[in-house]
Amino acid sequence: MTCIRGVPFCGEPYTAVTVTVVPCKYPEYLEQGRGIPIYMGIENPEMCLSCEDIGGQPTLQLKEEEILDLYNEVAPVEPFLFYHSKDGRTSTFESVAFPGWFIASSEIRHPLFLTSDLGGKNNVNFNLSINP
Repeated sequence: MTCIRGVPFCGEPYTAVTVTVVPCKYPEYLEQGRGIPIYMGIENPEMCLSCEDIGGQPTLQLKEEEILDLYNEVAPVEPFLFYHSKDGRTSTFESVAFPGWFIASSEIRHPLFLTSDLGGKNNVNFNLSINP
């Protein structure tokens, strides 16, 4: 398990969040070349990030799910998986269940969400410090 602390890129005051990251046990079942498939857990990690279709729109959700239970499934649990890609000092997180949709932020102190609008006002690049 790896822990990530996300810090807003803009340097504004923030509340740090520790995200536990666990790699997918079966990456060979997923599309190759998009990044490293990971599960992301929050809150010790009793809650996990998930992507669902709500009203025809891919939506980022926080679900009660143990990250190690997801890791130990016999096949990838796609709604809970994200392709982690690094570009220099920043990282992006693309939904496995909804290719082309990324975790994003727009304004300080607003919730994260999914977007397919890259390069617009939404930020999909995150600065992360990783603590093993």
